[in-house]
Amino acid sequence: MKSLAFGLLLLGFLQSFVTSDYQVKALYEMRMQLNDDGGVLNEWKESNDNRMTPCSWPHVICQGNRVIEITLSSTDLAGILSPSIAKITTLEKLSLDGNGIGGRIPEELGNLSSLTTLFLGRNSFSGSIPDSLGRLSKLQNLDLSENYLTGEIPISLSNLSSLNDINLSDNSLSGEIPEQLLQVAQYNYTGNRLNCSRQSTPCEKQAIKKGPNTKSNLWTLATASLLGVIFCIIICSGLIIFRRLGKGRWRARDRSKVIVHQDEELACVIEGNDSEFKYFDYLQVLEATNNFSVENKLGQGGFGPVYKGRFPDGLEIAVKRLASHSGQGFAEFRNEVHLIAKLQHRNLVRLLGCCFQGEEKMLVYEYLQNKSLDFFIFDKTRKTLLNWDKRLVIIEGIAQGLLYLHKHSRLRVIHRDVKASNILLDIEMNPKISDFGLAKIFSSNDTEGNTKRVVGTYGYMAPEYASEGLFSMKSDVFSFGVLTLEAIVGQRNSGFHYHGEFLNLLGYAWWLWKDQRWFELVDTSLAKGGCTLGMMRCINIALLCVQENAIDRPTMSDVVAMLGSDNMTLPEPKHPGYFHVRVAKEVMSMTAETCTINDATMSSTLGR
Repeated sequence: MKSLAFGLLLLGFLQSFVTSDYQVKALYEMRMQLNDDGGVLNEWKESNDNRMTPCSWPHVICQGNRVIEITLSSTDLAGILSPSIAKITTLEKLSLDGNGIGGRIPEELGNLSSLTTLFLGRNSFSGSIPDSLGRLSKLQNLDLSENYLTGEIPISLSNLSSLNDINLSDNSLSGEIPEQLLQVAQYNYTGNRLNCSRQSTPCEKQAIKKGPNTKSNLWTLATASLLGVIFCIIICSGLIIFRRLGKGRWRARDRSKVIVHQDEELACVIEGNDSEFKYFDYLQVLEATNNFSVENKLGQGGFGPVYKGRFPDGLEIAVKRLASHSGQGFAEFRNEVHLIAKLQHRNLVRLLGCCFQGEEKMLVYEYLQNKSLDFFIFDKTRKTLLNWDKRLVIIEGIAQGLLYLHKHSRLRVIHRDVKASNILLDIEMNPKISDFGLAKIFSSNDTEGNTKRVVGTYGYMAPEYASEGLFSMKSDVFSFGVLTLEAIVGQRNSGFHYHGEFLNLLGYAWWLWKDQRWFELVDTSLAKGGCTLGMMRCINIALLCVQENAIDRPTMSDVVAMLGSDNMTLPEPKHPGYFHVRVAKEVMSMTAETCTINDATMSSTLGR
């Protein structure tokens, strides 16, 4: 008996290792498919240690050593949902609502036999609802609302006998609603093209809690609601009459939905812009993007998905579609329309127009064939297509674009989100700065601002902005410095790979610079051709831009002057921001191919 008991104990002990191991791998694979600019999944790491458990990870809840809940609601995630999540068959609750996750909902979710709650609403999922969800016999709560789901509601969902609440509202579903799904205690199918209406089958049903005064309460509520509706009608009618009689009458547009106040604000913005800025009909954009098909999708951001389109005349476009769940999305959309329509420069992406109808808000840009800078410099194969001359042209072009924003445009603009993925490349690899949703406009006398809502991308944020919410033109300068280093090194500032004993590229680059070993930074694909004085100067300029104190950083006017002159003496950079953030005794992951020094010898370093 003792041997049997010991054997069972040992078996349970070994099973706990196996359980933890596959759960760690599944969650790590899920993380790798998501874009996590906010770093909420930084602690989700793969390990060769079979004893590692994900139960201590943030947003993960366990029972024993088994994962039962993943709660990642409204955490600014994007990317796609990995089918690997279905390997965690003990999962009871999966909450990913309120993010920007796209792609198709994995069929494999049907294998989560213990699942009681599935919240995927307010994302950017597309395609049809998987039939496999009908196998989730324990499912009680299902939310797939505010996505881009198409097709019919699968008849298999009728098998969900435990279902208490289902929300499929605000998608593009069509056809019949299975009869059993109209018997659920609480449901919402509004905002689709389904066989429900106020006159026939209700599209929505709320669960009503009964009590001793339920009937009285309902009459009171109905009376108050009626009075409220009458009051709103009177107020809105007065406003409409006043607007029509006043100045600045808006142009009439054919709409399939009632224009709400946000649409009116956008109309005002469009009226004040140049005649070249166009309003595109919704059906035009829908046809151009093949109904926003997955095949036409170019990428996904916090704003929403971006699609490639083509008009009948052959004009290719990129359509940025506002995610309906984005709380700050409309303000950023209006900001971008108002701002970029007034900006014209060869190194800024060109906004052709916009489209809005009801809840749909879209920006229509010129389509750039070569995608974004990160598509090239962070890929082992594609980075070889960018030799040093091309990279220098890109660096100089970005600098010219930022100088225009800071000094030469009709508005003084701080971009606040300069990063590799926001630098688009045209057919000739010329850079164009994009995504002005977070930009700020200043008067000619203002030099900085303050905000309690810090937005942007970690790794590119200036330290004073990330910690105190202070932003200025020097914030963009810091981001430009990070971007320049990334273009030279071919690696991200922050990521999965550490650089020497430093957590980020900035500290490592400054350390090598101080040790006169700057050439070890140069991307191996460039090092084969030899390191040049131009490379050294660019590293020097980049390190000046990422200095910790904003007052020490150059302006973009200074940067453009330094890039344009080989004779200007460059100052010695001080330590960069985030320099003191280190990882102890970490093995160096960078492998630098030593290159010969062309155009200069090491004894002629500048500013020493």
